[in-house]
Amino acid sequence: MGKSKSFAFTTTQNSLAATAKALGHPARIAILQHLAAKQSCVCGDIVDELPLSQSTVSQHLKALKEAGLIKGEIDGNAVCYCIDVDAWNELTKQLNNFLATPANVNCC
Repeated sequence: MGKSKSFAFTTTQNSLAATAKALGHPARIAILQHLAAKQSCVCGDIVDELPLSQSTVSQHLKALKEAGLIKGEIDGNAVCYCIDVDAWNELTKQLNNFLATPANVNCC
């Protein structure tokens, strides 16, 4: 969807859609699972955990960071990443609200 149509939707709808887009690749899900399991900042071992090149992992990290799901801090020569807890909690809230909306089970 082009940016010209995003105004027609609520802030919550646009935010959830942007986050869903960032989550739309299995490598990004794997990165988030790895960061959540470590429960701390991770510098170099993300590449070791995935069957992807350093540059590809960097692109996925950039997408997650742009979506606000992770934070990155420079530590010497490396960038250490961790989950942005506030963003994670907001995503959880948005998804719970979205999924709590009852579906019309008598539809088809």
